Amino acid sequence: MPGFLVNRESMPELPEIAVIAKQMNQETVGKRIANVEISQPKILNMPVQEFVRTAEGKVVDSVSSKGKWLFVKLKQAHFLLINLGMGAELLYFKPKDKFPEKTQFKLTFTDKTGFTIHFWWFGYTHLVAEKDLSRHKMTSVLGMSPMDKDFTLDYFEKLLTDKKTAVKNFLLDQKNVAGIGNVYVQDILFKARLHPSRKTMTLTGKEIAALYGAIREVLSQSIKLRGASFEVGFYGKKGRFTGDMFLVGYKPGKPCPTCGTTIEKIRAGSTASYICPDCQRLGSKER
Repeated sequence: MPGFLVNRESMPELPEIAVIAKQMNQETVGKRIANVEISQPKILNMPVQEFVRTAEGKVVDSVSSKGKWLFVKLKQAHFLLINLGMGAELLYFKPKDKFPEKTQFKLTFTDKTGFTIHFWWFGYTHLVAEKDLSRHKMTSVLGMSPMDKDFTLDYFEKLLTDKKTAVKNFLLDQKNVAGIGNVYVQDILFKARLHPSRKTMTLTGKEIAALYGAIREVLSQSIKLRGASFEVGFYGKKGRFTGDMFLVGYKPGKPCPTCGTTIEKIRAGSTASYICPDCQRLGSKER
């Protein structure tokens, strides 16, 4: 996937963010913020001085994730919300560690550990009072994470009710399902044997169940492997989900692993899709 990597056309998706959240939770809970340094004010949701003044002195209570967002819960009723945008490196440091050359955000705890963030393109570090969390424009609209225990097949079926969009567009809309992006959606649709332009209203109960299972299976596999190999975790180590593990994603010209048909790269909506034209057929009425 050389072009894909060089152009950094990806952003961390649910598996990568879930892994980082778990690692951050292990390292930062109970630690008090001593200092925050910001060199790029546009990543914030308030003036730099206000952000620093509000954050310093607070203690990390927990770290979790929802979709592509990290939720760092701080005692004294605040949340630090982090979105790594179109690729970023959020890295843990210990005393005497060498810092990355480029960072837009650095947070240090009283024990001299902390983390830095280097955004490749865009990203956000927002500080929000817990009472205002439901009004945070970017996270309050997020759908449920597909790895949540309440994301059941019954819930998914109801979510699809009366939807009239293409199935790929439905999955990429973070208001429907939080965390799926153009990287993992490729194999999710392949496993479900669905063309990305297939209309959701035409899906049968069996197809919906297959799609639900594919979502959980593909994301779970990557989480177990600590995310994609072109992203790094909290400790600076790359994930172990490598390009050759994709079934059809980013493999145009290669044979389909199921039927041997040549994998094609097509345009579906505003994004590129990789499909097996035999396994993922589009009905004539939907072309």
